[in-house]
Amino acid sequence: MEVFEASAQYNDLTGSAAADWADKTDAETWLKHNGHITDEYVVGISMWVGENHGTHRDPVRVKFLVSSLNGYDNIPEMLQSMGDSIKAREIRVDMNIADFFALFKRLEITLSTGGLIEGRVYDAI
Repeated sequence: MEVFEASAQYNDLTGSAAADWADKTDAETWLKHNGHITDEYVVGISMWVGENHGTHRDPVRVKFLVSSLNGYDNIPEMLQSMGDSIKAREIRVDMNIADFFALFKRLEITLSTGGLIEGRVYDAI
């Protein structure tokens, strides 16, 4: 059993992320096109980059959590029915960072020291 939460070795910076699916090639489309799923839906995505020492080298590691609807009408309804512990299949792939970013129309990631300013108001000077 794993917890779906971002973590690095030291967690010097923590934060949050928000994204909008790309219009043409979102994660489900990419997974179907590459033969990973047929009738499952993406319920979670994790991307990990490691051991960069001043220069990024592809690939990045991406984990997709997928599930069928299990008789429910939509993903939120299905996930709520599972309670605190969900069941999902993991698909792990290596991708170029540009291909990963192409899964999203918009993506924003926030990071702050120890996550201490996450959700706080600040005055830009």
